[in-house]
Amino acid sequence: MDKSAKSTSTVALKTPTGLHQEAVKDISAGITVLLADVFALYLKTKNFHWHMSGSHFRDYHLLLDDQGDELFAITDPLAERARKLGSSTLKSIGDIARRQRINDNDSDFVHPHGMLAELREDNSSLVASMRSLHDVCDEHGDVATASLLENWIDEGEKRVWFLFEILRDTNA
Repeated sequence: MDKSAKSTSTVALKTPTGLHQEAVKDISAGITVLLADVFALYLKTKNFHWHMSGSHFRDYHLLLDDQGDELFAITDPLAERARKLGSSTLKSIGDIARRQRINDNDSDFVHPHGMLAELREDNSSLVASMRSLHDVCDEHGDVATASLLENWIDEGEKRVWFLFEILRDTNA
């Protein structure tokens, strides 16, 4: 590696922002962990979409495809928000694995109601994490990140609602 390439890799990002350095640090850290959770939940949702079975296969398969699309649509704006604040963001699958709080599910078989119940709880956790980060944004006056989160919180609540209603009579 030549010296100029090496020296630029250690230079701190100096992206101009109206936020104080502490705000950038706090919000960017929250964004990065949230992004890891979104990727983890996206992949789990797709896993369950791919492995769905049973009498309601088509409905559940399509629902999880739609929910996966919603989650994936969050990833780029969230990562770019971190960059706009002057921070770096996730770099690899390993980086996601080190930061995620949403547990993976590598089971060979999960009953469809078990899948939906797990996704309902994970989406509820994701919404709670978004609300927490929104509080940090409010504390530091970051209306742009807070505004993004508000829409995603609403989408997350919708995912939880749909999963709850499907499972209402199943004791899951």
